[in-house]
Amino acid sequence: MNPRNLFAELKRRNVYKVAIAYAVVGWLLVQITTQVFPIFEIPNWASRLIVLAIIIGFPIALVMAWAFELTPEGIKRTEDVDLAKQSRKKFHAWIYIVVVGVIVSIGLFFLSRHTVGNKTTPGLGETATGSSIPQKSIAVLPFENLSDDKGAAYFADGIQDEILTKLASIADLKVISRTSTAKYKSKPEDLKTVSQQLGVATVLEGSVQKAADKVRVNVQFIDARADSHLWAKTYDRDMKDVFAIQSEIAQEIADSLQAKLSPAEATKLATAPTKDTAAYDLFLKGEFEQRIANSTFRPESFDQAARWYKEAIARDPNFALAIAQLAICQLRRHWLTDPLSEAEVMEAGRLAKQALTLAPDLPEAHVAVGLFHYYGFRDYEPALTEFQRALELRPNYSLALQFIAFVHRRQGKWDRTLDELKKSIDQDPRDPYVQGGLAETYVFLRRWKEAEDTARHALTIDPHEATAMRMLLLSSLNRTGSAQEPLRLLATFPPDDLLLPNTGMFDMVIGTRGEAFVLGRDFKAALRACETGTVATTNEWQRFAAKAGIRLLAGDVAGAQSDAEKARDLLEVRLREQPNDFRSLRALSWVYLALDRKADAINIARHTLELLPPEKDAVLGSGNLAALAEIQAQTGAATEAVPNLKKLLSIPAGETISIARLKIDPVWDPIRNDPGFQELLTMKEYVGP
Repeated sequence: MNPRNLFAELKRRNVYKVAIAYAVVGWLLVQITTQVFPIFEIPNWASRLIVLAIIIGFPIALVMAWAFELTPEGIKRTEDVDLAKQSRKKFHAWIYIVVVGVIVSIGLFFLSRHTVGNKTTPGLGETATGSSIPQKSIAVLPFENLSDDKGAAYFADGIQDEILTKLASIADLKVISRTSTAKYKSKPEDLKTVSQQLGVATVLEGSVQKAADKVRVNVQFIDARADSHLWAKTYDRDMKDVFAIQSEIAQEIADSLQAKLSPAEATKLATAPTKDTAAYDLFLKGEFEQRIANSTFRPESFDQAARWYKEAIARDPNFALAIAQLAICQLRRHWLTDPLSEAEVMEAGRLAKQALTLAPDLPEAHVAVGLFHYYGFRDYEPALTEFQRALELRPNYSLALQFIAFVHRRQGKWDRTLDELKKSIDQDPRDPYVQGGLAETYVFLRRWKEAEDTARHALTIDPHEATAMRMLLLSSLNRTGSAQEPLRLLATFPPDDLLLPNTGMFDMVIGTRGEAFVLGRDFKAALRACETGTVATTNEWQRFAAKAGIRLLAGDVAGAQSDAEKARDLLEVRLREQPNDFRSLRALSWVYLALDRKADAINIARHTLELLPPEKDAVLGSGNLAALAEIQAQTGAATEAVPNLKKLLSIPAGETISIARLKIDPVWDPIRNDPGFQELLTMKEYVGP
């Protein structure tokens, strides 16, 4: 066909008009979807699908325009005008195109809304899909330290942490905890995987360079799903402006994600914790050291963190955040390592209340007061009130949610504990400590398979996570009924692990490594663990008490008495200073048993249970009841031990007592042939909740 004739034919058949109408309507649809869809948090794939459909539809519309004479009067069949007149539709061709486009848009809109409305949190070991990731979600990755002083890493960490904390106060955002993001590099190579693992749409990368009184902060805001940069900025400021930098970055991110801020949230973004930059620098050193302490459980790290906080407070006595963190540091040391004296606990409580007086809306101050009630006195209800208030003030405060879950566990509220730990994992999906806590809860409930799966997942995040290692050993032992399975697993653990003494019974004295060898009746290996493992580097009283207990089970009475005598003096002095130290009380009962002071051993175990029964603490209390049953069994008092064991088998106490463990644990050998004990092995143990 002649080109001139072709153009004339295109014009006669209204192909030009259709192309123009289609382009206009398509452009309008694209504008609507790109502007409206983000407001309703509809995934980006829906917008992309609409654009793709419009592009594909364009040549189809042109073919239709050629094959049919689309006119304002109707549709004409080129080959048969009469037939076209008979089947004429009284609508404009361009209206037809609009209707089709609108139908497609509405269909995709409702499909995507249904997907968003039914989004689920990835399960353990799973990753989030694009449709399950909220649009308004972010992870702040570790900031790179570019300072000449490599020891300034604490400062880069502090800048990252403060930005994250400000964002975490915005209820309209999902903000991943620092614990999860700390596992990644400053600039990961595969951001799409990071997005899936953390369940976030965006990430913030950054670097910090500090020199004298100057600071440079570079940040890049990235769509992690597409691995595409949204914006990047550089801030060159004086040190005194460091707080303004943090506020500006947080505000810029909130604006980019179209987050709705309440007036209180907007104020928090602009608020600085102190006006003294030197005090702030000291505070950041304390924060850095406390993070180390929380992961290593070393008393000296807690003490060093406390020293930094005190120096910061000395410069700024009204530095409420530093005061609150000092209280938290001291209370966590009390709970996780060596107990503080009563006077020291009260001083930590005074600091917590001082911080709350200075800053009534400071979430950390509420957590500090909550920990004073919880860690100091196991006073659960006022602790829960404070933790809940902290969570109200900072909706993404996963640590407060964890404390709520662990208090509910102490109260025996197992359903709530599971729900809250899972919610905490949603906020903090790469925190192995929370995963270990969930595994431990499953162990208490004797849900061995779930405990094992959760513990294994935690160890893929951090192979050194102490609770997860212990829960993997216990769940595998109970699932298989074999003492050899924990030993096989133990051989795969890092040699420098943190298998610390725990909240169980005899194992609280000898530590987890020693426990695994004792269950396998390898007493020599258990003794070696006392000399080379974590127990050997903690306290002399603990090492001697552990060796005395192991030798006693092995039948080495003389050796047990020798070690027990060394531990006795140390323990009696310690308990005069700290009469309610449950670990020391447990150890002393075994020391007295090794010294053939059976009545004293039973009295100490009974006193420990009276101080903290299962009704007051479902975690440690059940361990105290099991510890009494052990001493009773070792003295041959089966009639007293069996009822206690029966009670433990009927409640969530799987960390200390289970049918599988009763069958193999040498602790029960003295009463193994007792008819009452044998009857226990045939009963159905509690599995819950």
